[in-house]
Amino acid sequence: MVKFLDLKYQYGTIKEEVDAAIKNVIENSAFIGGAEIKNLERDFASYQNAKHCIAVANGTDAIEIAIEALELPPNSEIIVPANSFISSSEAVTRSGHRVVFCDCNPENYTIDLDSLKKTITNKTKAIIAVHLYGHPCNMEELMEISEEKDLKIIEDCAQAHGAEFKGKRIGAIGHIGTFSFYPGKNLGAYGDAGAIVTNDDELAKKSRMIANHGRIEKYNHIFEGRNSRLDNLQAAVLNVKLKHIEKWTEQRIAIADYYVKELKDVAQIQLPKRESWARQVYHLFVIRVDDRDDLKNYLKENDIGSGIHYPIALPKLQAYKYLGQENDNFCAHKYDTEVLSLPIGEHITLNDAERVVMVLKEYFSPK
Repeated sequence: MVKFLDLKYQYGTIKEEVDAAIKNVIENSAFIGGAEIKNLERDFASYQNAKHCIAVANGTDAIEIAIEALELPPNSEIIVPANSFISSSEAVTRSGHRVVFCDCNPENYTIDLDSLKKTITNKTKAIIAVHLYGHPCNMEELMEISEEKDLKIIEDCAQAHGAEFKGKRIGAIGHIGTFSFYPGKNLGAYGDAGAIVTNDDELAKKSRMIANHGRIEKYNHIFEGRNSRLDNLQAAVLNVKLKHIEKWTEQRIAIADYYVKELKDVAQIQLPKRESWARQVYHLFVIRVDDRDDLKNYLKENDIGSGIHYPIALPKLQAYKYLGQENDNFCAHKYDTEVLSLPIGEHITLNDAERVVMVLKEYFSPK
């Protein structure tokens, strides 16, 4: 079987390192705070070309804390692309602001800049740029819009560890960036985990304080914050995995390149575009097809795993019915019935990819 995700395989390749790291934390009884956290924050900041990294409990917390640290006026409008996971949007409303959706780019699926520009009003104060599926947004144009309209840019990097825009790692290109280390991510922990990165000293300090009960020193609380600390066990696992992420990423890119090469002549498949300025790290390799569900079942019958990201565009969710954007003329409102994610990751060999391509070509061959 060609699995869509295989975390047990990944663990097997780094078992000795991971086991030793976990054992060290347990033997030292250093479960909250300590060296593993400090090492992760230092090394991940360096990896992402950021001055600061603040480790937090999960990726959703990271977005909420980033929004709070920006100190936007109450009930500000924050624009979010319609094709994303709900974390990108629920963080807005749970922070006391109003989410407004714009469309996704029809070729690389990141935030569509034309749709974005039409969505901006005098109440808009921030944009959440989701580097979806591992492809970076056009940060140059986003920062130009930011400067022109006096808007804050929050980079949602949950699927884009190591992705690059014009040779620069994403995350700290905007005002503040957020990451998830959910187990299935390109860099995943063995439970929930997340991080915030920024080059802004004040935003870094405020974010760290919010995540730790509004304090820097023990018991000296400057304001009310929250408890969103990453534990040392997760940091220890991430420190091991961080040493391997580049090798794993290159494997993802190689498999993606193979898919593109071998499927480019299959007319029924719409392949994702990789912009010339992008390092796409392929958290997901997403194609679009008619009869998506039928194809998914066919792959399953042939022992090939797949996924759907995402089956319901955010404005069409019951949670956002009150916004009245479910009938907006968005590509995202059509693509949610067409997108299918193929197997990709360090567990996928070239032979696996060849089998996926063979089965896809069989499905689309004349009957």
